[in-house]
Amino acid sequence: MKARVTVTLKTGVLDPQGKAIEGALKSLGIAGVGSVRQGKVFDIELDGADKAVAEETLKAACEKLLANTVIENYRVEIGA
Repeated sequence: MKARVTVTLKTGVLDPQGKAIEGALKSLGIAGVGSVRQGKVFDIELDGADKAVAEETLKAACEKLLANTVIENYRVEIGA
């Protein structure tokens, strides 16, 4: 089973890397960029076929390692 975990900064948390990317895009002449927020994506393959178990396992992984839940949100998507 494949899964994707997306980790992003919570609203209101400063994002210096996003600001740097925003500035670089503008300096490259990329028009229409209002703001940029950066994040992380983890593509994970899991053994087993139980989606509920996979989701709980990945939520535990996020809480313990993949996300800093003080300043980051995470989203778990389970594929086939």
